[in-house]
Amino acid sequence: MDRVVYGSFYAVTLLLFCCSIAFADDIVHQDDIAPKRPGCDNDFVLVKVPVWVNGKEIMEFVGVGARFGPNLVSKEKRANQTKVTLADPPDCCSKPKNKLVGDVILVHRGNCSFVTKGNIAEAAGASALLIINSEKELFKMVCEANETDVSIRIPVVMLPKDAGVSLKQNMANTSNVSIQIYSPQRPEVDVAEVFLWLMAVGTILCASYWSAWSVRETAIEQDKLLKDGCEEYVCEENCPSSGFVDINTTSAVLFVVVASCFLLMLYKLMSYWFIEILVVVFCIGGVEGLQTCVVALLSCFRWFENAAETFVKVPCVGSVSHLTLAVSPFCISFAVLWALFRHVSFAWIGQDILGIALIITVLQIIRVPNLKVGAVLLGCAFLYDIFWVFISKLWFHKSVMIVVARGDGSGEDGIPMLLKIPRMFDPWGGYSIIGFGDIILPGLLVAFSLRYDWLSNKSLKTGYFLWAMIAYGLGLLVTYIALNMMDGHGQPALLYIVPFTLGTLITLAKKRGDLKHLWTRGAPDRPCPHVQLRQDEQ
Repeated sequence: MDRVVYGSFYAVTLLLFCCSIAFADDIVHQDDIAPKRPGCDNDFVLVKVPVWVNGKEIMEFVGVGARFGPNLVSKEKRANQTKVTLADPPDCCSKPKNKLVGDVILVHRGNCSFVTKGNIAEAAGASALLIINSEKELFKMVCEANETDVSIRIPVVMLPKDAGVSLKQNMANTSNVSIQIYSPQRPEVDVAEVFLWLMAVGTILCASYWSAWSVRETAIEQDKLLKDGCEEYVCEENCPSSGFVDINTTSAVLFVVVASCFLLMLYKLMSYWFIEILVVVFCIGGVEGLQTCVVALLSCFRWFENAAETFVKVPCVGSVSHLTLAVSPFCISFAVLWALFRHVSFAWIGQDILGIALIITVLQIIRVPNLKVGAVLLGCAFLYDIFWVFISKLWFHKSVMIVVARGDGSGEDGIPMLLKIPRMFDPWGGYSIIGFGDIILPGLLVAFSLRYDWLSNKSLKTGYFLWAMIAYGLGLLVTYIALNMMDGHGQPALLYIVPFTLGTLITLAKKRGDLKHLWTRGAPDRPCPHVQLRQDEQ
């Protein structure tokens, strides 16, 4: 298949896969609908509830703390192990008939307010209150509008329906059931974020050098042909560069429209079967990306030169090198195995390998021709990111981007178009992730800067690539700082990355006097050698 066709495929892939966000699972939840008031001003925090039966821990549930009550301890060793007792009546809307002094009361939701349940449980001498929700999801327990003087001094935690049913079954089988209640804090920095930062920066670094090397080789080959006096060749600006797809300002603006429509479609149609379709699409792109990267890498060794330079015609595909045919089964098998076993604990490794290979291949084929196109593309992506992470809450009551990235309502761990690493020292577990768009979109601009430097024969110090690379790394670093400051709430990474990368290049180019040239042309002036020879003869 022709490289231009591949480029078109990856252009579509770029639009499909640009989910642009960085987040870790939230453990603190804000609520603007139910404002805080004295006695009812807690944050909604996730709570761990280990269950002990006959002195042995058998399971652990996750609940959510109420807006009222004392702050929970953060260390498991400081959480008391307390006996659980069913309330009678089960809704705890009236004085309990059974003795509950010092016990944790397990009650059902409904028939009265959460504050009423808390006051009755505290008056009965309970040490804590567990409320079983009527649904599988957790519900934020707030104070009613007429409940202005709230003073509850026992913890109140809600459990999902299935957790409550399981706990009641254990209590029916034995009388010795106890629990602990605590809310561990997320560490300020997890090593997963460090490795994710290195992965993102390293991916752009590799893709930029591959892109610049390909363009320089093409330029050298064209110069050789022109110096040989081939009159059929014209100057570089009139010669289409085969194998690459250049973005223009129209497609840059169109990206926001298409990506927004696709994101909205994901949000509305999010389900198990739709995630399965995305997995298939991701595997196809991952296979192509992995195959391209492996073939390019092996071609550097002389043992594989002959296989890379000899071709065979394949029906419906066209000319394919023998090396590509040899590598393809491995790449296909790798993607299929990942798809089949993607729910195992170490499947993130395969997802990251396929994702990185796809990103590198996209950045090698898709090109930003000048700074103007790069500014339009990143400017639109900047607004796109902010809108779908923050502003979309005003219309949909949820952040569309975060819902799609997490795969809420699909029963899956989220869409596969993400790089992710498990949080290794986080008591809540989960993953630190970064969307493909946070690497591909700024990566296009960084790769452009290196191509310009190489064609202009600029060193690292006098060129633009080093500064663009540093700016991207700093922008991504600020993203993770903001992520930790916001207690794991999803952040639009391009909100921080775009000003760093684009601002650095524009400022530096203006200072050096190259801004007009970079903005319009995007490549150094390289007059045709045979034209130069004719001028010299005259």
